[in-house]
Amino acid sequence: MTKTPPPLNRYLLDRESFADHLKGEPRYRVDQVWDGLYKRFEDFDDMTSVSKDLRAHLAESLPYALTETARSTTPNGDTVKWLWQLHGGATVETVLMHYNKRSTVCVSSQAGCAMACDFCATGQAGFERQLNVGEIVEQVVRSIREAQPRRVSNIVFMGMGEPMANYDATWGAVERIHGDIGVSARHITVSTVGIVPGIRRMANEDLPVNLAVSLHAANDDLRNELVPINKRYPIGDLVDACADYLRIKNRRLSFEWAMIDNVNDRAVDAEQLAKLCRHLRAHVNLIPLNPTPGYAVRGTPLSRVNGFRDHLEKMGVNATVRKNRGTDIDAACGQLRANHEVAVAAPKRANSIEP
Repeated sequence: MTKTPPPLNRYLLDRESFADHLKGEPRYRVDQVWDGLYKRFEDFDDMTSVSKDLRAHLAESLPYALTETARSTTPNGDTVKWLWQLHGGATVETVLMHYNKRSTVCVSSQAGCAMACDFCATGQAGFERQLNVGEIVEQVVRSIREAQPRRVSNIVFMGMGEPMANYDATWGAVERIHGDIGVSARHITVSTVGIVPGIRRMANEDLPVNLAVSLHAANDDLRNELVPINKRYPIGDLVDACADYLRIKNRRLSFEWAMIDNVNDRAVDAEQLAKLCRHLRAHVNLIPLNPTPGYAVRGTPLSRVNGFRDHLEKMGVNATVRKNRGTDIDAACGQLRANHEVAVAAPKRANSIEP
């Protein structure tokens, strides 16, 4: 049975298609509304220079794609996480994080995920559907509104889903975020668990966005267990693709490494990781594992996370311990959704995972 695609939404249409949607209106009016959406981040009702009839038409024909169903905020307000419901009932998460000199939005690219990484709350719940460009871009716009008067300067595709498995929508959103919202490509990061064709495709795009690889293990045997897609795209192939990306884009590569107690936090793990990092000039983000109900293994204690970082640095690797932002509000990817509505069990793996 063919699923009905989501209807038009407010941020789905590109500039040309938006002009077609407003056929009959003068060009300046199209520009006026477009700038209201992407420069001033206004609701249609706020566009008082536009006629009331046109505002009503736009609101009816281009509704929001996201309906807020839950929100969690840290006591000091530095982290806000939303659970949104999409057309058809699927849910996704977005996180807004405030730092001293910047604000970052972490967006989802899929409802659920088919990569089946056992330690990930999203992977434990399985895959539901792809997000379209409008559903991704709206996460950014609504986060920007929430952040005001602070400026959102960084966008990371590190929320629910595998961006490279939804490449067209991910890249379409990147272009909209850069070209229309005005976020520098150098402040946009696309994360992947290692979809090699997607990395190679992104290397040939015009925008020099940052690449982050969720590595978690630096040998194939362990990585096959932690990140099943490694069986299709083993570390050797992944390293080659990353090297080509660096050569073409001249951007810093980062490895994400979830610290799992007595699994990937040993001296030998650090030594294998350091060898890859020196070859690729990669930066490492060490992430203390957030607890999830479907994965019994605990995260590495912070003292040993710091020791792992120190060991990497002695071997010439730049490494940062990521602060757990909002663990108390279920701000790890997939946790807010899991605690509200998704029964977490064994990961559901797709029969075929397309890059």
